[in-house]
Amino acid sequence: MRGNHSTAIAAGTLLMFAIVASQAFAEGAPTAGPSEPPANPPATAAVPAVTVLNKHEVEGILGREVISAANENMGRIVDVLVDRSGQVRAAIIDFGGFLGVGSRKIAVDWNALAFPAPDKPGAKISLALTRDQVKAAPEYQEGKPVVVLGALGKLEPLPSE
Repeated sequence: MRGNHSTAIAAGTLLMFAIVASQAFAEGAPTAGPSEPPANPPATAAVPAVTVLNKHEVEGILGREVISAANENMGRIVDVLVDRSGQVRAAIIDFGGFLGVGSRKIAVDWNALAFPAPDKPGAKISLALTRDQVKAAPEYQEGKPVVVLGALGKLEPLPSE
């Protein structure tokens, strides 16, 4: 009679396992064994880092007017170029022309620009280059190799890769 009792316990245990496994399968739970990790571990939503920038510490520059050291109108900043590491390399200035006609985009080295003090709202950005130096620079064209007019008036290719 002892053999039948062991067989009944084993059959009962097997039946309980089958019921639990079928419920887990029906609920979409992973069916991995006890020594295996779950097939799809639960994803945790990452909370993005937040940085608060005070108004007196930052300002937008697109569309800002640029002047030369001689107070000549040099155009407006229309774009900013950054390298693959995120470092600002050049500003694109819409230079020359009249009312947008005949103007050209010129890439100037970021270090050639001087920004006004924060306590002077509306002050213009100055460029440490002459109008003639900028006029002689090649035009910036998106998708083509970039030639940057350096702070000393020297043309420098911006590495593309």
